[in-house]
Amino acid sequence: MNPKFFSSMPGSIYISLWNKYRPVILQLMVASESGPQQYKLFGHEFKTLNPKEKKGYTFTLKAYQGKARNDIKSFTTAQDLLYVLGTSKKASELMGAATYEFTMDKQFNFCVTRLTPEEVSTT
Repeated sequence: MNPKFFSSMPGSIYISLWNKYRPVILQLMVASESGPQQYKLFGHEFKTLNPKEKKGYTFTLKAYQGKARNDIKSFTTAQDLLYVLGTSKKASELMGAATYEFTMDKQFNFCVTRLTPEEVSTT
């Protein structure tokens, strides 16, 4: 069965995958109060959902009050993550109180950082 079938938004490739990781992401968000948190994701899961991705899967998303504070228009992975976080009451509460930076590198290391007001004002 096509993995896109499980997405709740048409054309959104990674929503089902981010929903799978949502509990872990929420734990990382809570724990990021004491410093940046990292989690190793499985690259084959992303590649299975979109094997023709030419730009890669890396992204940086800075989110506050459910909205991106940086340009993520060309990063479907980040757009879908923001959508999934917006459907979570706990994530919405956390993003309402602070700005979070979510990054994923080429090795599929996912990092969550709670930014201080000083870090937010300089970006």
